[in-house]
Amino acid sequence: MTTQPLINLQGIKKIFYTEEVETTALNDIHLTIDHGEYVSISGPSGCGKSTLLSVMGLLNSSTEGKYFLNGAEVTGLRSSEHARVRNREIGFIFQAFNLIPDMSAFENVELPLIFRNDLTRKQRHELVMAALEQVNIPERQKHFPAQLSGGQQQRVAIARALVGKPKVLLADEPTGNLDSKNARLVMDLLDQLHNQGSTIVMVTHDPRFAERADRQVSLFDGKIMDDRRLPASSTAVTVGVTA
Repeated sequence: MTTQPLINLQGIKKIFYTEEVETTALNDIHLTIDHGEYVSISGPSGCGKSTLLSVMGLLNSSTEGKYFLNGAEVTGLRSSEHARVRNREIGFIFQAFNLIPDMSAFENVELPLIFRNDLTRKQRHELVMAALEQVNIPERQKHFPAQLSGGQQQRVAIARALVGKPKVLLADEPTGNLDSKNARLVMDLLDQLHNQGSTIVMVTHDPRFAERADRQVSLFDGKIMDDRRLPASSTAVTVGVTA
C-alpha cells in the first residue's frame, strides 16, 4: 500500500497583485491528502477555496511554498510541464461544465486524450466509452451540450475528468449550476466514484454536500481553520495538518 501522500502542500502562499494592491488569497497552507480520500473544502466566499483548488490543479502557481504530487515536486515546473501533469494525473470538474458547444458528448470526453501521443484512436474510443458508461450516460454520446439537461452535461464533464484515469479528481462547486434533484444525482455519482477508489477533492459552499466527504477542511481568510474526519471514516489513516 502507498504510504506517501498523493498531495502534499507545504507552506503554500498565494498573493495576487493588482496595481498597488496586494491580496493574500492563501496564507501558509500545510495540507496532505492520501490516495483514496474524499475531501471537501468549505468556507465563506473569498476565503481562498477555489484558489487552493487551482493551485492543486496546477492552473495557478503559488507565490511561496512547495507542492508535491504523488511524491514528485511540481512547484517549479515550466508551464508546459504543468500542462502535461494536468493532462495525465488530474481530472477537473467545474461548476459551469465547460463543455464545447459544437462538439458531441463523445468528442468533449475525448478531448483530453487528443493531446496524448501514447494512445491509438481505438484506445481513445474504448476509454471514452468506458468513461461514459461509468457515469451512466453512454446513450447520449452523439448529443451536443444544448441537447442535454444540466445534470447530463455535468455527467459528461465528469466523464471527461475521468477518461484519462487521473490520480485525483478536483471538483469546484460541481453542483452550483444544478437544481436540487440533479445536484443530489451528481453527488451520488461522486460517492460512487469514491467507493470505486477515486481520490476526490471538492470545493462546496453547501454543508450537506460537504458532509458526504470523509474529511472536511474549512478555510477562513486563506488559512485552514479546521480539518476533521467524519466518524464513518474512522478506519482511514489520520492525516496531520499544520495551520
